[in-house]
Amino acid sequence: MPTDTSPEKDLLSLKTWSSEQIEDLICRGVEIKARAGRYSKVLQGRTLALLFQKTSTRTRASFEVGMTQMGGHAMYMDWRSTNFALADLDDEARVLSKYADGIVARMLRHADLRLLAQGSEVPVINGCCDMYHPCQVLGDLLTIREHRASFKGVKLAYIGVHNNVCNSLIAGCTKMGVEITVVAPEKNGPSNDPDLERQARGTGLYKTTLNLLEGVREADFIYTDTWLDMEYFLDPSYEQEKQRRIRVFSDYRIDETLLCHTQAKVMHCLPAHKGYEITEGVLRGPRSVVWQQAENRLHAQKALLWKLLGD
Repeated sequence: MPTDTSPEKDLLSLKTWSSEQIEDLICRGVEIKARAGRYSKVLQGRTLALLFQKTSTRTRASFEVGMTQMGGHAMYMDWRSTNFALADLDDEARVLSKYADGIVARMLRHADLRLLAQGSEVPVINGCCDMYHPCQVLGDLLTIREHRASFKGVKLAYIGVHNNVCNSLIAGCTKMGVEITVVAPEKNGPSNDPDLERQARGTGLYKTTLNLLEGVREADFIYTDTWLDMEYFLDPSYEQEKQRRIRVFSDYRIDETLLCHTQAKVMHCLPAHKGYEITEGVLRGPRSVVWQQAENRLHAQKALLWKLLGD
């Protein structure tokens, strides 16, 4: 069983990062967003390998553009067109780290991500796996910071399936002093992390409820994600499971009626299935900060690259 790698070298999960490390990264993101030109050469001569097992828009684009804007180079690698699927993962990771200064890996299984990180001699960043999506939540925290002077006292309600994004929100929010209430009738099996939830409950900032109105009433931000992983949403073999989830989660949709019970701003990590977990009116409405979230993926990723590859 592979062990967690050093948070000084890698970002596999926010569980292993301290509140001070996260705060430092958010401050870097604020600075880079405000004065991007000052950081146009901080990664000059550096190469970032993007190793992806599954599709991506925001993660791939933000890292590629971020490297370019800071003077570096990004090399995209589709898992299926490499020998990673055929050879020993540790061996291939060791070789790739001889060519690149850092690796962003978007993997199906967290266990494989950890194996890759153990073999790599350069920083490895989790670009999304079945258990965590730390890069998404760093962008989310940057978005919250732009709306609130401090994280202390902020309340966020996550609504929908308890998945990899939810796990990273729990870790990130509780470390930064944000109270998070999870309103989730079901949990994705691979996302189950009892250790994370035990740690979070110990902070006094993590709560759960199935009462939707109770969960959102005092929230400053309400957050949702797709009920079924994007790669399966249009897959005919998952149609039965899709319909089952629609029945289970239909009462947990963020719509105009729900917003009548809260003053919260609305967040979504995208892509969204409009009419399912969120209505188009809410997604594009005045309370939505979704597009700001998406933009902040770029600034948070640049801050992360600067921290891990540039310092």
